[in-house]
Amino acid sequence: MLIRLTVGKLGTFEFPPGVYVYTGSARGGLEPRLARHQRQRKKMHWHIDYLLRHARIARIATRRTRRRLECSWNARTLRLAGARVVAPRFGSSDCDCPTHLVYLGERQHGHH
Repeated sequence: MLIRLTVGKLGTFEFPPGVYVYTGSARGGLEPRLARHQRQRKKMHWHIDYLLRHARIARIATRRTRRRLECSWNARTLRLAGARVVAPRFGSSDCDCPTHLVYLGERQHGHH
């Protein structure tokens, strides 16, 4: 089922069911940020907060580094077969990326 969702001041978008990859950084500390993203009750602050009210986190991959790698990881994700932008500027208001939320379509379980 398609979800129509208003993401803060960014706008309203239609999110089809399926697999999404979100890339971001955790400048204030990795563990607190991941714990926050996994909590249901929280003040809506980041774009991802709005989507996570309607989505389930399937997997988290992390890398500790001082370098900002989220944009290059995001660019790689956008080059994957079937990758699409469904919410322009989502999570990318502080960089030049088209989005930091990439829709990969409806994937079957076990075929990621």
